[in-house]
Amino acid sequence: MTTKLTWLSHGSWLIEAGEERILLDPFLTDNPAAKMAADELQNISVILVSHGHFDHVADVAAIANRCGSKVVANFEIAQWFQAKHGVENVEMMNTGGRISLPFGSVQLTPALHSSGLPDGSYGGQPGGFVLTFSDGKRVYFACDTALFSDMQSYAQGVDVAVLPIGDRFTMGPADSVKATKLISPKKVVPAHFGTWPPIDQDAEAWAEEIRSQTDAEPVVPEIGVSFEL
Repeated sequence: MTTKLTWLSHGSWLIEAGEERILLDPFLTDNPAAKMAADELQNISVILVSHGHFDHVADVAAIANRCGSKVVANFEIAQWFQAKHGVENVEMMNTGGRISLPFGSVQLTPALHSSGLPDGSYGGQPGGFVLTFSDGKRVYFACDTALFSDMQSYAQGVDVAVLPIGDRFTMGPADSVKATKLISPKKVVPAHFGTWPPIDQDAEAWAEEIRSQTDAEPVVPEIGVSFEL
């Protein structure tokens, strides 16, 4: 099975695993870095939601209701989408739990962040995801988080680790290098940077630090350009 990752900008990703098309934290509307509109995304089978902030949930309901996508999120966020946005197809989880999906499985991992929803509702605990595909390959999306040592327990030796580097609201480049040392992934990819000036970062300089300090291969993504695991 061929699995491809496409960075849609900010913390948003499209994951294509065989016939399955999975979205993570879609934020395209009102995103100055996005190069496509939310309604251009078709045939989305699953939407993963890491936490409740507007820049991670903005387009979830519109895409889910149009495509009939299954929304996978913690209990509070899944319930909120049901009650406030009429999303019928939800899969509720909580931290540490794992569920099976057609492409493999998803585990909801801890994150150190906050998670208030756009209307002020409680968004439960923020999280990340470890996706395990049917061919055994694993991808860790740390999502919005600070550095924490238990990353190693959930994501040790993954094929790809996607880590935030924007700083200010998440870990920055230096802590993402420390995270890479903890996790020891084969490849590491930056995210959650460059959307607005407060989180601008030099991704090429980050990649040089990864090369010089770790054994991981850095992959600097281009918005809208896919790469295979």
